[in-house]
Amino acid sequence: MAKLASAAGMNALVTGASSGIGRLLALRLAREGARVALVARRVPKLESLAEEIGRAGGQAIVLPCDVADREQALASAERALEELGAIDILVNNAGYGHHRTFLEWSLEDMERMMRVNYLGTLYFTKALLPRMIERRKGWIVFMASVAGKLAVPDESAYAASKFAMMGLGESLSFEVESAGVHVLNVCPGTIRTDFFDAEALERMPAVARRLMVEPEPLVEAIMWALRKGRHELIFPRMIGLGCIARAIAPGFLRWSVRRTVAPARS
Repeated sequence: MAKLASAAGMNALVTGASSGIGRLLALRLAREGARVALVARRVPKLESLAEEIGRAGGQAIVLPCDVADREQALASAERALEELGAIDILVNNAGYGHHRTFLEWSLEDMERMMRVNYLGTLYFTKALLPRMIERRKGWIVFMASVAGKLAVPDESAYAASKFAMMGLGESLSFEVESAGVHVLNVCPGTIRTDFFDAEALERMPAVARRLMVEPEPLVEAIMWALRKGRHELIFPRMIGLGCIARAIAPGFLRWSVRRTVAPARS
């Protein structure tokens, strides 16, 4: 049950589906034959996506929701179950980030970021996981970030939310795998989407800009990881070298981060 041979005939729910990686994942799942519940706040974008899926012969339902609001999240999950009958694939993708120092960051935005990035994931997982376990069938994708494994300056609040996602996903995978539910943690690097606004690009170290990649290969890598039954995907793969360095040479990694990030902040 760990390996997702095909999404054909499955029901999927994707949060943050109105743009970026979430939108592309929803399209990819629908193209493979899944019925997709589209969750986000921007209704016109969701409706446009649902129409695009419909024109291609797929099926999608629109579920307007602020994932940071517990009642909205739980109600959206319940509506998805009512309309689709079951959710086989849950993609916890909704999230946002900023690049600023801890002292520059407002407490209100830091709290909001934790609610969106982590608690939104928690709400949908809590709502949909019990039914997956009952059916002994399900796949949950946690769209975290390399910032959930390697914290760097200017990302304190964002990294904290993604470290929380990584911890939840990794622990959960041990608990539910024997019940037929597979958990995949995804750790993208810098992906060329609207996620990186002008502020982020201005403060981004040159090395991060050079490593920025298009989102479509990431989407295909996620589908590959689900087919292979992987528990973690770091993309692009070379970023994993930083994780190795953190484990075996933390002093070198700190030196490297200071050397590459400091010029972008000066």
